[in-house]
Amino acid sequence: MENIEVKNPFSGNIVNTYPVQNLEQVRERILLSQQAQKTWSKVSLTERVNLVQKALSYFEDHREDIARDISLQMGRPFSQAKGEISGLLDRANYLCSIAEKTLADDVIEDSENFYRAIQHVPLGVIFIISAWNYPLLITINGVIPALLAGNAVILKHSSTTPAIGQHFEKALSQLGDHSPLLQSIVVGHETTGKIIEDLPIHHLIFTGSVKGGREILKHAAKKFMMPQLELGGKDGAYVAADADIKNAAATIVDGAMFNSGQSCCGIERVYVHEKVYDDFLNEALELVKQYRLGDPLQETTNLGPVAHAHSIDFMLEQIQEATSKGAKVLFGGKDEIIQQGRFLQPTLLVDVDHTMDIVKEENFGPILPIIKVKGDEEAFTFINDSDYGLTCAIFTQDQELAKKFSEQAETGTVFMNRCDYLDPALPWTGVKNSGVGSGLSKYSFYGVTRRKSIHFKK
Repeated sequence: MENIEVKNPFSGNIVNTYPVQNLEQVRERILLSQQAQKTWSKVSLTERVNLVQKALSYFEDHREDIARDISLQMGRPFSQAKGEISGLLDRANYLCSIAEKTLADDVIEDSENFYRAIQHVPLGVIFIISAWNYPLLITINGVIPALLAGNAVILKHSSTTPAIGQHFEKALSQLGDHSPLLQSIVVGHETTGKIIEDLPIHHLIFTGSVKGGREILKHAAKKFMMPQLELGGKDGAYVAADADIKNAAATIVDGAMFNSGQSCCGIERVYVHEKVYDDFLNEALELVKQYRLGDPLQETTNLGPVAHAHSIDFMLEQIQEATSKGAKVLFGGKDEIIQQGRFLQPTLLVDVDHTMDIVKEENFGPILPIIKVKGDEEAFTFINDSDYGLTCAIFTQDQELAKKFSEQAETGTVFMNRCDYLDPALPWTGVKNSGVGSGLSKYSFYGVTRRKSIHFKK
C-alpha cells in the first residue's frame, strides 16, 4: 500500500506516515456515509445542533495537541496555531446559532385554498477538499453547514496536514451511532478525480489553487455538479490621505506577514497616498524588523518557515523580476536556512508598478509591494486591476469615501480599517479567479441544500 510521509518543514524530520486509500476503499467509506446520512437527516435540527456542539468540545479538550500538529506539519508558530482553534469554535458556534432559523421552511403567505412553502433539503454526501494553510478554519467552514443541514461529509485534507483530517474524524466520532457521518480520507489527485466522477457524492467544496479549481470543475462537470470553489487572491489595500497611519501600517503588515504570508486573503499589495507615503514606509519598516524567524515551537518565533520550501524559488523569481524592472528591496528579499527550514525574510518592496509579476500574480509569501498613488481614483483603479477578487481594504476616517470605494470594488469582501479577517455572519465569497459560491453566514447552508417547493391544495 502506498504511503504519504509528512515532514516537519523546520527540522526535516518525518512527523508521521499515512496510508493512502484506493478507490474501492473510499467507495466502502462513502457507502457507510450514505447509510448514516439517511438516519441523520431524520434527526430533528435541534438535536443535530446539540450533538454537533457536543462534538466540538474535542477541539477545546485537545487544543495543545492539535496546535502542535499544525506547527509540526505546516510550520506555523505554536502560539499562533493555538489561536486557530479559538477561531474554529467561534465560527462553528455562530453557524450553530443560526441553523434553525436559516433552515426553517420559508412559508409563503397563506391563502384560503393553498399551503405553499420552500424547504431546504440535504443533498446527501458532501465531498470537502480542504487546504493546509488554515487547516482548521477552512475545514470548519464547510463541515458545520453540511452536517447541520443533514448531510454526511467525506473529508480529504491536504497531504501537508493529514493529521487535521484525523482530528475532525475523531471529533465527530463522538456522535455515537451517527459517527460515520464524517470520514477522513488520504488519496492522490487521480483518485480524487475518480471519486468526483464515479462515486455517489452530491456536492463538492474545494479550497486550493486556481489550477486545482479548474481541474475540479472538469471532473464535476461530468455530473452537472457545480462545486463551491475558494481559490486564490491578490488582495490589495489603499491607505488614504486621512488614514491613521500607525493603525494602517500595523494592520497591513500583519495582514501581509501573518502565517508567513500563506493566506488567500493576505495583503499582497498596498497603495499609499503620496501625502502619507513616507510616514507609512517608516512605520512599516519598523514593524517588519520585529519578526523573529526560527523554530515554530519556540515562543519567541513569530514567523515560521514556508510550508513548501520549493515555493520560495517562485517568490525569489518574482522579487528578481521586479528589481530588474526598477523596484527596490527596502527590507528582506532573501531566503534563510535555519536547521532544515527554509524561510523567506519579511520583505518590503518599493518603486513597484503593474508591469511586474509581483503585483499581478499571487505569491503566498511574506512580501509586501508598496505603491505610491496620487489620489483615490488611481488607487481604486489599481485595486481592480487584477484577475482575482477575494477581498480589498481601505484605510480612511471618511466613511463616505469607504462607501464609494466599496461600490467600485470588484471583490467579494470590502474592509474599512481592517483586513485579513473573516466574520462568520458575512458570506465568504470571491469573484473573478477567486472562486464560486459562498462559505460562512446563512448562505453557506444554501450551498449544501436544495430547494423543494411544497404546493398543497386544501
